[in-house]
Amino acid sequence: MLRHADVWRAIDQLAAKYGFSPSGLARRAGLDPTTFNKSKRVTSEGKQRWPSTESVAKILSATGASLAEFVSLIGEENASALAQRIPVISYGQAGHNGFFDETGYPTGSGWDEVLFPQIGDPNAFALEISGDDMQPVYRDGDTIIVSPAASIRRGDRIVVKTLEGEVMAKQLRRMTARRVELVSLNPAEEERVLSAGEVAWMSRIIWASQ
Repeated sequence: MLRHADVWRAIDQLAAKYGFSPSGLARRAGLDPTTFNKSKRVTSEGKQRWPSTESVAKILSATGASLAEFVSLIGEENASALAQRIPVISYGQAGHNGFFDETGYPTGSGWDEVLFPQIGDPNAFALEISGDDMQPVYRDGDTIIVSPAASIRRGDRIVVKTLEGEVMAKQLRRMTARRVELVSLNPAEEERVLSAGEVAWMSRIIWASQ
């Protein structure tokens, strides 16, 4: 059984391993320096609190540690409670038939897998960026995690697939019942406007390995 104390201890150990105090690690990860303070590990009612998935993902990115390394600090038997295996393919493959169903869920074969903090979306998938078309936001070799279950709002970065099979990562400028306006991540690329009838599916990018 995964215990609160096991996860908090793993965060403390990860911080020490990479030469940080817990508050220093939080600051390095772009979090509030008090995120991992002892007082933040319980609620005002005295109940134990879990660290957020987002904070775990950010400290892994900040240290360069893998999720497997973090899991090893809390015990391998806790891996299924803390993490999920997410299918991953190259960005270039995403437009091919057989990798997604009509709703944008990953399907078929040919997927590799990555271990990622549990996000509560069994249909989440990952794309490995290839090429320089999305610089400076995403670089060649970056991996983006996409969640079909996540709500989409103006300004979000999303992956869109058209009925013709084109797959693109863009920023949502505006969406109406008739059309979808997209901003290119590369300032050298033109903006795109699609009619609603051209879009097969779109899902929000929730994390990138930058």
